[in-house]
Amino acid sequence: MRYFIELSYFGKAYHGWQNQPDSISVQEMLEKNLSKVLRSSIEIVGAGRTDAGVHAKQMFAHFDTEEILDAELMKYKLNSMLPKDVAVHEIFQVIEEAHARFDATARSYEYHIVQEKNPFGKDSAWFLKHKLDVDKMNAAAEILKEYTNFKCFSKSRTDVRTYNCRIDEAIWKKEEDRLVFHITADRFLRNMVRAVVGTLIEIGQNKYPVSHMHDVIKSEDRGEAGTSVPAKGLYLTRIVYPDNIRKN
Repeated sequence: MRYFIELSYFGKAYHGWQNQPDSISVQEMLEKNLSKVLRSSIEIVGAGRTDAGVHAKQMFAHFDTEEILDAELMKYKLNSMLPKDVAVHEIFQVIEEAHARFDATARSYEYHIVQEKNPFGKDSAWFLKHKLDVDKMNAAAEILKEYTNFKCFSKSRTDVRTYNCRIDEAIWKKEEDRLVFHITADRFLRNMVRAVVGTLIEIGQNKYPVSHMHDVIKSEDRGEAGTSVPAKGLYLTRIVYPDNIRKN
């Protein structure tokens, strides 16, 4: 039987989601404790990768077991064993062929910036004191929806077969003491959001005109895009699946 786990985590202490040979990851932490609860070796498959230091307000993973699980009891046991920066929100059975990564139809990220010194944002947002032209940044963000090939924002060494993504939302919003970038797409490339934000920041600092976004995307060259912004401001916030994968 296949189950999905919905969880969240604060990424500061972890070398990303995916298992690493010499560093602690969220996947390793979850697999280790899930194996203890089920008293068998359990491997999980995540909905995607988050880099070292990146946070997730919503993440999904799937695993297989021959046991019929008491989902609420499993959730209670896992949360009592996991560290304080990782939380399980739901465990539910899905159809046998459901896949946490490949069945996702949309993903959303946020990038958080604070522009005044804030001790509560030191690990959860990027402190950037330079003035930003948010209207220019939003005009440039709208351009992203006109394209599908985003090779210019991808890490150069990657095993993807295509650089195509469909971006449905890309907008900056002022939220309390933070400037937050919201982006939603059917899929994302490795390092894509941090490179997009870095490019938008350069436009917002008036280093380039809004039209620079067209030039960057058409170049298909990572060297033409902006520098990747720090990981601590990035959050995976939502993953969408078809309704029919959940088993009654």
